[in-house]
Amino acid sequence: MRAISQDTHGGPEVLREIRLPRPVPGLSEILVAVRAAGVNPTDWKHRSDGLFLDTLPKVLGWDVSGVVEAVGYGVTLFKPGDEVFGMLPYPYGAGSHAEYVAAPARSFSHKPASIDHLQAGALPLAALTAYQAIVDTADVRPGQRVLIHAAAGGVGHLAVQIAKFRGAYVIGTASAPKHDFVRSLGADEVIDYRSVDFAEAVADVDMVLDPLSGDTRVRSLDVLRPGGVLVSLLPGTDPGEAAKAAARGVRVETLLVEADHAGMNAVAALVEAGSLRARIEATFPLAEAAKAHALGETDRTTGKIVLVVEGHDAS
Repeated sequence: MRAISQDTHGGPEVLREIRLPRPVPGLSEILVAVRAAGVNPTDWKHRSDGLFLDTLPKVLGWDVSGVVEAVGYGVTLFKPGDEVFGMLPYPYGAGSHAEYVAAPARSFSHKPASIDHLQAGALPLAALTAYQAIVDTADVRPGQRVLIHAAAGGVGHLAVQIAKFRGAYVIGTASAPKHDFVRSLGADEVIDYRSVDFAEAVADVDMVLDPLSGDTRVRSLDVLRPGGVLVSLLPGTDPGEAAKAAARGVRVETLLVEADHAGMNAVAALVEAGSLRARIEATFPLAEAAKAHALGETDRTTGKIVLVVEGHDAS
């Protein structure tokens, strides 16, 4: 099979197409013929400096949508020919930027019939991250106030939709040109982070979702009401954060997304209900993965970037 691999860490140019043996599904695994696979910030971070996976060579990619080719011993949820989508176990299960991938069956859910593989391939990692933050960690409830930073980004634009589905009052931060898009997702307020200090414009928030960390993470504590929770997707850098959070009576959680069969089923249900859809900024053929990485690293994209496996119909 064809796969996108790297022998060294560095810029997008280190990615190259290679040939690898087609994997064989092991116990409780399924073999998926990949139709589409999302590209996420964690992909280019792992490519550039290793992050959690520093062993080389390696094939990246956690998002996948495709068709079950074969099933391993003990699998009862799926049969060959089933259309599935899911997130490979993060971070050690990477490998979806290839024509085929073998992974635990319970990392997947049946692909909703209402969307194509392109849309399904864009969802898993970002949607699971948002769901695990908003539902599993913060348990957002109707009427609560939720602040979502980078609300037009890959995780952010899905988090807005999930928070609205939960009945929250949603405030998003985004650059001015992206305000109409964020409002179209259901956001009640949108703040231009370039011209407005969110810490002065927002107060009494029940939950903050922060994919940025740094100064944004620290200042987000100031907008939380007592009992509120900050869910960050990156580690904190302020040694005084814990004391500040305790003094304000708020909780701080750092989330690392996990493969989750129940979570993928919940994402699929939101899709089928018409309450969740990914905005796709751009698509690239598998062979042009380096271009996808380069675009993502500009930090100017809205929504998701998706690789499409040539020769496989993603519609």
